Amino acid sequence: MKRKLILFLSQCCLVVSLGMPSLLRGETKIPDACKTGGFAIGCQAYTFNRFTVFEAIEKTAQGGGKVIEFYPGQRLSPEEPGVKWDHHASPETIQKVKDKLAAARVTAVNYGVVSIPRDEAEARKIFTFAKALGLYAITTESVEAIDTIEKLVREYDLKVGFHNHPKRANDPGYRMWDPNYVLSVVKDRDARIGACADSGHWVRSHLKPVECLRILKGRIVSSHLKDLNEMGPGAHDVPFGTGVSDIPALLHELKVQGFAGNVAIEYEYHWENSTPEVGQCIGFVRGYGTAQKW
Repeated sequence: MKRKLILFLSQCCLVVSLGMPSLLRGETKIPDACKTGGFAIGCQAYTFNRFTVFEAIEKTAQGGGKVIEFYPGQRLSPEEPGVKWDHHASPETIQKVKDKLAAARVTAVNYGVVSIPRDEAEARKIFTFAKALGLYAITTESVEAIDTIEKLVREYDLKVGFHNHPKRANDPGYRMWDPNYVLSVVKDRDARIGACADSGHWVRSHLKPVECLRILKGRIVSSHLKDLNEMGPGAHDVPFGTGVSDIPALLHELKVQGFAGNVAIEYEYHWENSTPEVGQCIGFVRGYGTAQKW
């Protein structure tokens, strides 16, 4: 009996070491209480990059967002403008941000776009920071570090989404704008590695966002959801439902795919006073999702 028990425990350890099944991992999820209109929608703090982290949290709450995605390098607060917020933050600074989030009733869910180095010790700082904040995912474009990333997503049980910026006329070596390339990077990797789908940058690259989502089906970790006034590199953000991105089609496609990540509004227009338009975007999702009974 004792030998059978030892054999069983050994097999369990082998299963865990191989990263399966997921039920043994306690997979990180975004709480349902964070959802609005069927989605965990809030802001990418870069929307408020003229302001501090504390102010970005406040403005996210004012716009109706329940979640926030941080980025590295933002000033911490009006009281401590010299302190930068990133994965090198002290435990004391992390606690201050946690307290501010709790007071605003906003949940931190993601961090990026951040460069993840190949060096495991340096990359580990990012994952440890994300775990300390209780994040769902990390956003990056560091394809060269894919082996390190795969090792650490298994160890930390965190997701990583590869983000797309627009196509670059003066840099043909930049390939992240192409969803087919992103898929080629992630498709044979751990299931926790996928895409951060930036619909606005696809529009700037003259791509149809809903078709891009379909290419990446099953691999979408998070989204920077945007509606733009026109196709092409000169386009700018507009409130959801007033541009060319077809936000209803994008929301439907995400739902069909069983998307469970965060939807971040990264509103890169009217920088000094974008909160009203952010609120319109969140209101659109709230109303549309409610009408669809999501």
